[in-house]
Amino acid sequence: MEAGRPVLSLEQGVHERSGILVVDDRHDELHAPEYRVGVTLEKHTLGALLTRVGRGVRCGPLPVRARAAPRPGPSSIPHPSHVQEPPSVTDRASRDSAPEIVLATAVAIVARGQTPDEDLAALLELATGAVGGNQGTVFLWDAERGDLVLAAAVGFPEGAQAAYEADVAGNPDHPIARTAHGQTAILGAESVRPDGAPMIGATWPLRVAHDGVEEPIGALAVSRAGAWTVSESDTTLLAAFADLIAVTVDRARLTAMASERAEWVERIAHTDALTGLANARTLSRVLELEVARAGRQGTDLSVVLFDIDGLAAANADVGPAVGDDILREVAAVLAETVRLVDTVARWGGDEFLLVAPGPAGMIVAQRVLDAVAGRPAIAGRACTVSAGVARFPADGASSEELVTAAEAALRMAKATGPGALAAAGAA
Repeated sequence: MEAGRPVLSLEQGVHERSGILVVDDRHDELHAPEYRVGVTLEKHTLGALLTRVGRGVRCGPLPVRARAAPRPGPSSIPHPSHVQEPPSVTDRASRDSAPEIVLATAVAIVARGQTPDEDLAALLELATGAVGGNQGTVFLWDAERGDLVLAAAVGFPEGAQAAYEADVAGNPDHPIARTAHGQTAILGAESVRPDGAPMIGATWPLRVAHDGVEEPIGALAVSRAGAWTVSESDTTLLAAFADLIAVTVDRARLTAMASERAEWVERIAHTDALTGLANARTLSRVLELEVARAGRQGTDLSVVLFDIDGLAAANADVGPAVGDDILREVAAVLAETVRLVDTVARWGGDEFLLVAPGPAGMIVAQRVLDAVAGRPAIAGRACTVSAGVARFPADGASSEELVTAAEAALRMAKATGPGALAAAGAA
């Protein structure tokens, strides 16, 4: 989601992000400072809400921001120190730019953009400027809230965007809401900006298609102060920008979902589904690393193998559901009782393995046995565990030897009765 990509080559006097020649008459009434096109982001980013397609951009007066240094890449052209820096991305793109240049620039933003928030902001700023607009918004459907939320905005005075968002979300007759609901463009809608000046707007639906099925995701809206007869060229640009914005949002959402899926797969690959502890595969790796470290540093290491007493009988007498409850209870005790430096995992059907750096393996093991024995009975059955302890390097010089020694110690413990503890090598 944060991957950087090469930026466009920069020329003196060229819009940094878009490559469009910049024209900005700051003395014109429509370009008054409080209504110049500018995008700022609030702390809630688009990326954080992609699985629900939510809000993320707050806009205010055009900020004066330093131009970011161009990132190195195949298309970057270094600038000599004596060359004047090109305008910032917050400068307004010219309406006089040729449509093909505008669209080529928009495609470049999507193909070689930055983060989802930055790409969405850049596309909206470019779209608003390309049709001569003074205000622009992107509203997206929020699956959790079931209504429209403001995802990006340009050209609003400070503090006005919250009221505008509430007006759109709470008014089904608002042109933006009608477009988002009906997925039909509305051209020439009249409105007023916060200072009372009349505005003419155009709204365009945002939608994506998967497997031939279109999914509405929101609406793009651009407004201009004063008279505006929306031309065929304007509608062509708005339709193209709506598609590019929809693709940007959808791509970011799919990326977020893929990332969540990868994290889930990674998590289940290393944990036991029933108990939530690490699984045997994960602990085997941890044990190998701890043995290697103890060997290098000349320190102690203990391996403790726990076995739940009578679990097979509990499964047979009262059912596997109770057996699962017992397993989860013992796992919870282990997780609560072991030290922060220890690692515990489910090792087998009714066994848990603890890797405890240092010489305190017997103490930690006894603490676990006492904690389990002190828990309330489950389905009328008291729960106890037995344990066998092996120590590095006295009982084994490798992970395999230590586990084998702990198994032998566990057999000795179980031979003496439930809830017993034994150390490897004890006569």
